[in-house]
Amino acid sequence: MLDIVDAEDRVIGQAARGEAYARGLRHRCAFILARNPAGEVFVHRRTATKLVFPGLYDMFVGGVVGAGESYDEAALREAEEELGVSGLPQPTPLFRFLYEGDGTRGSWWSAVYEVTFDLPVRPQEEEIDWHAFLSLDELERRLGEWAWTPDGLDAFARWRARR
Repeated sequence: MLDIVDAEDRVIGQAARGEAYARGLRHRCAFILARNPAGEVFVHRRTATKLVFPGLYDMFVGGVVGAGESYDEAALREAEEELGVSGLPQPTPLFRFLYEGDGTRGSWWSAVYEVTFDLPVRPQEEEIDWHAFLSLDELERRLGEWAWTPDGLDAFARWRARR
């Protein structure tokens, strides 16, 4: 179940995840920029079976915030799940924005976080089919070459503008 929220990020109801996506209901997501001590960013390609943006590259790990769950709780849970680690430091909240996309998939409030860690990753095979840590320069070079999740590109542009 997900909390359904209004344009000001206030909870106005709840719906199952599938229903929220099918009806384009506004919900909440957490995006975590995961970096190693060298400053490289964890980049991955989503599996072809993902409900949203299958097969696209992303520079964030994360996902939906469950009903009654805080953004902070979701950020830690999602980062540990997708990276396949435990004992991750609590991700640092950076900013929030309303992702509105192209209007075909609805919109979601997006809380962006960053975490630096030095743990071996074991990404979930059902969610990630390729991964690597890339320097920011390498990541920037790949932006025009690879097909990226549009919400990840939006969040990354906002992250870069704040640096």
